[in-house]
Amino acid sequence: MLAELRGLNEECGVFGIWGHEEASQLTYYGLHALQHRGQEGAGIATKNGKGLLVKKGEGLVNEVFSGDALKGLTGHSAIGQVRYTTEEGRGAENVQPLVFRSTTGSMAIAHNGNLINAQELKESLEKQGSIFQTTSDTEVLAHLIKKSGRGALTQRDRVKKALSMLKGAFAFVLLTEEGLLIAQDPNAMRPLSLGKLGDAWVVASETCAFDLIGAETIRSVEPGELIIINDKGLQSDRFAEAGDRAMCSMEYVYFSRPDSDIDGINIHMARKRCGKQLAKEVKIEADVVTGVPDSSISAAIGFSEESGIPYELGLIKNRYVGRTFIQPTQAMRERGVKLKLSPVHQVVAGKRVVMVDDSIVRGTTSKRIVKMLRDAGATEVHVVIAAPPLVSPCFYGVDISTDSELIATNRSVDEVRDLIDADSLTFLSTEGMLKAIGRSPEMKNCGQCLACFTGEYPTEIYADTVLPHEKELAR
Repeated sequence: MLAELRGLNEECGVFGIWGHEEASQLTYYGLHALQHRGQEGAGIATKNGKGLLVKKGEGLVNEVFSGDALKGLTGHSAIGQVRYTTEEGRGAENVQPLVFRSTTGSMAIAHNGNLINAQELKESLEKQGSIFQTTSDTEVLAHLIKKSGRGALTQRDRVKKALSMLKGAFAFVLLTEEGLLIAQDPNAMRPLSLGKLGDAWVVASETCAFDLIGAETIRSVEPGELIIINDKGLQSDRFAEAGDRAMCSMEYVYFSRPDSDIDGINIHMARKRCGKQLAKEVKIEADVVTGVPDSSISAAIGFSEESGIPYELGLIKNRYVGRTFIQPTQAMRERGVKLKLSPVHQVVAGKRVVMVDDSIVRGTTSKRIVKMLRDAGATEVHVVIAAPPLVSPCFYGVDISTDSELIATNRSVDEVRDLIDADSLTFLSTEGMLKAIGRSPEMKNCGQCLACFTGEYPTEIYADTVLPHEKELAR
């Protein structure tokens, strides 16, 4: 994937397990499966009967947990997170799980998403005496739970009360000395699935983590649902009524691994159908179809099958580049394109090429890839995008630039085509994307969030909402 090169990134991936003697080891493998969701930090917290243990740090999973790092993480239950951070959210203190200790018990929290009322809640909590140690939205939940503890409320009720105050997209896993708690926002905007491994329960942002450890996928966590798992088993409760489902469309288009399923829909097959639908919406005379590795390969195969134009590996991804390319600066992204991708000259030379990609953010990467194909001898380069144009920023945890930096905002398709120097440019229609992905047509927008494509947000957007990337003017 080229997210690191063009500024399109997920915030993180979470994993949890309850009731397995190899909890920390399985969490380690689960985080490996989710590594694509965050490459700048990783952490694991375990419950060993005496309290909570935690190990975390900046880096890839195998860097943070090298050598004997897992040996000290004993216990039959664990949660973990892999993290992508914006410039504002950098620092080891923001790597999760965050662990909070008090005289009434300890708690570890890992989170995927973004709270749109975080600033408002922080200001209110600070007025009540709270002191925040991180810049992460996740810490807000811990303070709310503690503040909700006055009186004779049970832990479940305190968590429910705190969760009900949150607005935005969130998938939480919480590990306490009493159990594992799992929460999904009322619109189910972030993927979160429940699985079973023998007698142990597991939860993960993507089902590919279950496949790696040999777990069975049971179901998706429901909107507004709070799941409590302890020695008595699993109980399902609610902290909020379910709203309109609004799963992030970019999970299907770009973020999730092709071998994952979201709400029963396989990502590879959904992307392949998007490619087929795109070929139905545009007619191009060309000699070869190629996809930008890796997330666009499925759509490219679908486009080839439907159009009848042969598919070839016209672009090769270098899988052995060091982590330096991940640094979110414009200069590093520019060098990163050549580090990450190479054209196959004999495939594209003298050919009319259809280049399939999943999205265009700023357009700088697309322009360089088009130039790369031309320099390799392509006589024409037709760019087709297996999603609608990105025209609006995301407030829900996806690092999509402010609208002033999105190339498709306030520009026509022809203007964008000229800017990236393509012979033609085609985006998949919104209707075609919804049809191809295949979620229920009975739900609003087929149960998907379309905000980045339409500017219509599924939740209230607070006046003081601050995008994590608004301060990254250098990007």
